[in-house]
Amino acid sequence: MPDFAIRKTVLITETILHDGGAPAPRPRHRALAAAVVANPFAGRHEPVLQPAMEDLKPLGERLTAMLIGALGEGAIDGYGKGAIVGEAGEIEHGALWHVPGGYAMRGRLNPSKAIVPSAMKVGRMGASLDVPLGHVNAAYVRSHFDAMTLVIPDAPRAGEIVFALAMACGPRIHSRMGGLEAWEVTGEDGLR
Repeated sequence: MPDFAIRKTVLITETILHDGGAPAPRPRHRALAAAVVANPFAGRHEPVLQPAMEDLKPLGERLTAMLIGALGEGAIDGYGKGAIVGEAGEIEHGALWHVPGGYAMRGRLNPSKAIVPSAMKVGRMGASLDVPLGHVNAAYVRSHFDAMTLVIPDAPRAGEIVFALAMACGPRIHSRMGGLEAWEVTGEDGLR
């Protein structure tokens, strides 16, 4: 059982009132929760990684709870996930986050039919990552395409991973790019 010991967690919240136009009737809320953890696979090649996803499930649930605590349970309609792997790690260590991060959010946000957008990379301390956001029930809802930038100045250190989850309430402020609208979503296949 690998140990992903947590060094610290970070919570970023935003309330967006306007984006160059008139103030929106309702502000948009976004939040990102991240954990800086030890990478038990740093410095060596581990041929079998998938079982470690199970060990990360409690972290996914913890970060999900932080986001729902910050945004409230009812209006969340966007989500995404990401990871930055520090020195001596490999990109596959970030891919460990797909199941525990994505399914933790999908388990709490019901319904949630769409794939959870994801980004990961290997980076140095202070590296940034744009964590993508998409609609929870339909991947084709353009108004919800967005990203939150994650930067933790002292992470990831060598031998660490930063795992992140993000959620949003509502579309981009002043969204006007057409396509499928949130109110048109049928939520049957995760696409439309």
